[in-house]
Amino acid sequence: MSQLRSSLDPRGGASRMARGDVRQAVLALLAEEPMHGYQIIREIEERSGGSWKPSAGSVYPTLQLLADEGLITAEELRGRKTYSLTESGRAEAEAGADRPAPWESGTRSAAPHAALSKAGIELASAAAQLGRTGTPEQLEQAVRELDDTRRRLYSILAQD
Repeated sequence: MSQLRSSLDPRGGASRMARGDVRQAVLALLAEEPMHGYQIIREIEERSGGSWKPSAGSVYPTLQLLADEGLITAEELRGRKTYSLTESGRAEAEAGADRPAPWESGTRSAAPHAALSKAGIELASAAAQLGRTGTPEQLEQAVRELDDTRRRLYSILAQD
C-alpha cells in the first residue's frame, strides 16, 4: 500500500507538515471558535482537502504546550475538554493572521492529488479484499474491470 500511495502522491505519501504548522493551525482554528482536540484534527483534514490529517500525537501535545504558555485554556463541556484562546493567545493568532493558514500552503495543488491517491488506495483495498474472498468467476470479472479502468485512465492522459 505504501508503494501505491507514494506512486500516486507527488509528496511521496508524506502527510507531515513543517515544524510549527500544527501550532499555527490550532491557533487559527481556535481564533474562530472553541474546539476540542478531535474537532481540530477533523477541521484541519477537511480544510486541507484531505491532504493533511495531523495525528492526535501531534495535536494534543501542542494543545498542552499552548496551555502551558498561557495561550489557551481548557474547559470541560459535555464531557469533552474544549479549548479556547486567552487574550495572549488571541494576540498571537492575530500576529500570524497575515500568513496563509498551514492547510492552505500548497494544498490547492495537492488536493486533487490527495483525492486521486485516496481513490487509488481504496481501489487497491477493494481488489485485495476480492482477491482474498472472491470466487474464481468474480476474480476474472474483476481483472476485466481493472484492465478496462486502466485503459480509460490512459485515455484521459492521451486527451488534449
